[in-house]
Amino acid sequence: MKTNTNAVLRCIGGAVSLLVMSVLLASLAGCDNEAARMPSQENFTATTNDYLAQRGHVCLAKYEWPIKVLAGSREPDAQQMPVLEKLGLVTGKDVVVAASKDTTATAPAREYALTDAGRKSYLQVPVVIRTTTENITHPADFCAATLSLDRLVGWDPPQTRDGRTATSLLFTYRIALEPWAATPEAQQVFPLLARAIQREGTMQMRLGVHLTPRGWVADELDAH
Repeated sequence: MKTNTNAVLRCIGGAVSLLVMSVLLASLAGCDNEAARMPSQENFTATTNDYLAQRGHVCLAKYEWPIKVLAGSREPDAQQMPVLEKLGLVTGKDVVVAASKDTTATAPAREYALTDAGRKSYLQVPVVIRTTTENITHPADFCAATLSLDRLVGWDPPQTRDGRTATSLLFTYRIALEPWAATPEAQQVFPLLARAIQREGTMQMRLGVHLTPRGWVADELDAH
């Protein structure tokens, strides 16, 4: 049988072309990857946008429902829950609960549960609370607004320790409120929310980020 030399050469030439193309694409990907690892305005803006898209919620530390409020309590819940009930986000009922953990005595209280409208603001998104000794993660929270990037102000010079390169970013934000959170009643009983609204575009927030093979990532999104 005769071998079709031209056909073989065409096949070899095609294989070489594919190999060259693969090497070229890998090189271009490497260049793109290296560019993503640079400490630049563009990269840190993208990192901040990615973080805020996933964790940019303004939440109110109402992690677990229903919430019980003892009669006569002066805790924030005693002022906040009636307002949320008035706004249609929770419904309350009278109950009897243990007066304290250390006694069998009971006391009157009011128990508040989320309505269908309220559940729309109860986001199943992890909330990380940092203390001096540990990080505590709550699986969900009751949230009033969402932040987006206003302006990346700057960043600290990246530092490398134990093979990990990290820095922190400074940025200002825009805030988009849930309709109920825009009411004067809600802002009166949630003063931190009111403060966040007042400082839109001016308050500088800090975000810790670190370098990975694919670029810069917020510490909270990649704890490894």
